[in-house]
Amino acid sequence: MAANALIDLTATEARDMMAKGEITAEAYTKAHLDHIAVRDKDVEAFAHLDPGHALEQARAADKHRASGKGLGALHGLPVGIKDIINTADMPTQNGSPLFKGYQPEKDATCVAVLRAAGAIILGKTVTTELANRTPGKTKNPHNAAHTPGGSSSGSAAGVAAKMMPLALGTQTGGSVIRPGSFNGIHALKPTLGLISRTGATLQSNTLDTIGVYGRSLADLALITDALSQFDPSDDVSYQRVRPNLGAMLAAGVQAKPKLAFFKSPAWEFAEDGAKAELAKIVKLMGPAVEEIEIPALADIVKHHANVMGAENAHFYGPLLKRDPKGVSPMLTEVLNAGAKVLGHDYVAALQAREAMYEQVEKVLGRYSALLTLPSCGPAPKGLGSTGNAVFNGMWTLLGVPCLSLPLMQVGGMPCGVQLIGMRRDEGRLLATGHWVEDTVRAKMK
Repeated sequence: MAANALIDLTATEARDMMAKGEITAEAYTKAHLDHIAVRDKDVEAFAHLDPGHALEQARAADKHRASGKGLGALHGLPVGIKDIINTADMPTQNGSPLFKGYQPEKDATCVAVLRAAGAIILGKTVTTELANRTPGKTKNPHNAAHTPGGSSSGSAAGVAAKMMPLALGTQTGGSVIRPGSFNGIHALKPTLGLISRTGATLQSNTLDTIGVYGRSLADLALITDALSQFDPSDDVSYQRVRPNLGAMLAAGVQAKPKLAFFKSPAWEFAEDGAKAELAKIVKLMGPAVEEIEIPALADIVKHHANVMGAENAHFYGPLLKRDPKGVSPMLTEVLNAGAKVLGHDYVAALQAREAMYEQVEKVLGRYSALLTLPSCGPAPKGLGSTGNAVFNGMWTLLGVPCLSLPLMQVGGMPCGVQLIGMRRDEGRLLATGHWVEDTVRAKMK
């Protein structure tokens, strides 16, 4: 197969071809590295990349396969790692001058799990400063004048630009789903605690969630299955039977889904073009979609802001105090505002979380998923901001799984459709997402 065709493969397609001996991990990795050498001059998705080291890993993967030994689920597949997640063989610089050249002594748990599954750690992808608001260097591969979103800028843009088939991101506000929407790729923010955060830089213990990017829903299932392991060192991790999301996705929905169209308290911030395109999607699915309201979520945007602000100030305040000049003006403003969140507002937000989730869970007892926008619109023009996370933070607060499907175009730029499911129910969410994609694309023809 020609090298330029290899980068078009999804991770699951590449895995199957490697299993049949039709391609090698080295050839697949080299094809991506060759593409990076050309494409990343414009996109700038990588904070650290060592092509030689990536090829060494690929050759070792091929040698291991040839030995006849057992193989992991991700054997030979390159994965990009957001640069707030520790890697023992690459620096973790957090998008911040305060961590320039910092080299962790050990892998984050999720990276160790990826290696054990046979993945090739391709490189570290650009994040905003400390995974917060201040943009990094990455540009949107669909139009370099537009933001790729944040904070998982490099991971989302890198997958969209075909520089890697899979990547890790993290979400505290909207940092997995929003870049997925802006870059026109599949993105999953799973249930809080499904993927271990040990060894990742935290800014909010209550909110921070590791998520994934891929070229298909099957890719999301593949990498999430590999990463889903209980970690007693992460206090939000939970005991569970290992899911088989790939099998659940392949089996499809057991009955025709019913979707709840929920504009949410963020609707006032949505752009007219995005509203109009989503209305077309809703119309295409006809009686499968019903518009609903959830009055109990009226204050959820405020509650998320209070939790995120207070915990940002707690985790990053010491860095600001130690070296004020090492923190950008934008992040300094965020941290100073967070330090002013009143204790009773923070506690009230935490106490409201479970009551709000109970109401969402009741709705999801009647519907397969909630449907709404994943962003206010397409990626805004300009690189001084990563966009508004208002359509995401509420779901991050509730710890529910969220999915962005690349189904819309607004003003010539991609924009996703967001589905939200019950906690720990990624299987149904992915199967519903597959049904939505098939239904919408069939009716768009």
